[in-house]
Amino acid sequence: MTGTRLSRRSALAGLAGLLSLGGGAARAHGTEHRIVIDKMKFGPAPEGLHVGDSILWVNADILRHTATARDGSFDVDLKPGDEAAIHLDKAGEIEVFCRFHPGMKLMLTVAG
Repeated sequence: MTGTRLSRRSALAGLAGLLSLGGGAARAHGTEHRIVIDKMKFGPAPEGLHVGDSILWVNADILRHTATARDGSFDVDLKPGDEAAIHLDKAGEIEVFCRFHPGMKLMLTVAG
């Protein structure tokens, strides 16, 4: 998995392109899921994650956070108000934590 940082403008432009094709959030390459970080917590882990899907991390908190995979496969650094997407390219369980607040944890389960 790789962490690719997108600006809001880039994310919106990409979404607009998908919508113009009639694809909504579902794409031939997978589905985009959204996890919101707020009040020192990760939002719930999306159900039905699959290889080829992506996750848009959104920091709605007033503090800086990361979404860091314990296995080192991604590390997304989010200032307040930032968003960034990652692409899921392997199956398995991925433990996620915040480097700045190690008590913040989330488990992602990705099907093949």
